[in-house]
Amino acid sequence: MAKSKWDKHSILAELRRRGMTLTRLAEIRGVSPGGFRTIWSRPNQASEAAIAEFIGVAVEELFPDRYPKKTTTILSHEYAAESTDSQRAA
Repeated sequence: MAKSKWDKHSILAELRRRGMTLTRLAEIRGVSPGGFRTIWSRPNQASEAAIAEFIGVAVEELFPDRYPKKTTTILSHEYAAESTDSQRAA
């Protein structure tokens, strides 16, 4: 199924079209169905990967706002130059 944008309803519809539910997929994977359903409100890499694998779509396409994972930045980019300048001066 070629889609440019996936949302909760289209993901669930595709699962159901293939005869699967989130609960059943969780049982097959051996994880808690309750935890599996929290993917709509909390990131869960294992659950997201299982859904993407079952549907046959890259996880980045199903959950574009969560992937690729971003690294934590301690300093804002606007202060990065100042930080490196002060390190060179020391």
